Amino acid sequence: MNETPHTHRLLATILTLVSVLAWGVFARPAAAQVDVNRPAMITPKTEASIAKGLAYLARVQGRDGSWRSSGGYGGGGYPVAMTSLAGMAMMSAGNTQVEGPYAINVRKAIDFLLSSVQRNGLIARQSESSRPMHGHGFAIMFLAQAYGMEPDPTRQAKIKRALRRAIDLTGKSQSGPGGWLYTPDSGGDEGSVTVTQIQGLRAARNAGVHVPKSIIDKATNYIKISANPDGGIRYRAGSPGTSRPAITAAAVATMYNAGEYENPIALKSLEYLKKHLKGKSGARTFGGHQYYATLYAGQAMYLSSEENWKSYFPHTRDWLIGAQASDGSWQGDGVGTTYGTAIALMTLQLPYKNLPLLQR
Repeated sequence: MNETPHTHRLLATILTLVSVLAWGVFARPAAAQVDVNRPAMITPKTEASIAKGLAYLARVQGRDGSWRSSGGYGGGGYPVAMTSLAGMAMMSAGNTQVEGPYAINVRKAIDFLLSSVQRNGLIARQSESSRPMHGHGFAIMFLAQAYGMEPDPTRQAKIKRALRRAIDLTGKSQSGPGGWLYTPDSGGDEGSVTVTQIQGLRAARNAGVHVPKSIIDKATNYIKISANPDGGIRYRAGSPGTSRPAITAAAVATMYNAGEYENPIALKSLEYLKKHLKGKSGARTFGGHQYYATLYAGQAMYLSSEENWKSYFPHTRDWLIGAQASDGSWQGDGVGTTYGTAIALMTLQLPYKNLPLLQR
């Protein structure tokens, strides 16, 4: 090409445009860049909060793989319940027993729970023998998620055997109306224990472990007969009582886990829950069960619809970030920091869709 003044001007213009474009792409301030892999409503502050929470759980895990209710009225107890919830929080971040920065923590938690299976199938330790059924339900839920992620056939078979025995114990412990109480031989029932059993059973069934349909149907019906005319759920099906927002949140999440999306009771209970949440930001009033309610309200609002989730999550996200301690923990309902941290992390990480049980 013959070089002329016109040619030089043209080349200069092209080089200027290239440099401007390059500066715009490569020198843009970090704050202005958008992470296309970040789920909606997950902010950099949310990611930092999650990272601190996960690091805290990793630090306080026991050598035997357990977590315990540190710093609350649990007195260092409830190892099966706390280990199951903390393990779920780790899995919510995408960790499995073989992949992720906290894979070893998940693996140790699984081993601890497998070593906690009693001869009758109950998953419990002696220190929680007075009220083991909450932990038993949480353990079934966690192990069911782990079962589906286990690549080793030998270990998978071991988890499946534990689940089958635990499911058998749950079935034998079901009350006449369809619920469960604090111990497997009580013959009684109440809402919060019943919810943990249903979620555990559904997780196992979703993972391909056989669960008699009659047990789940009877348990789901227990939730339905616990409903009050206003749509709220009371503490116990066979006793009169006021509607309880926390139990209602748990009931809605459980009915959605069971596939009851169009059930009239589920829809009415969801509306009751939404009215309770409406207009309240940050920490909401749940009668002293803030974190328990958050665990299930988050699931209920997330599973019900994108619109409900968008109305719920930002305030809850910001409240949780603000409530986090400097060491990365959350103190939950006076139960302890393991409990609070696990629930906060499970809620904040719902948009990542890493747990099969909690996907739409």
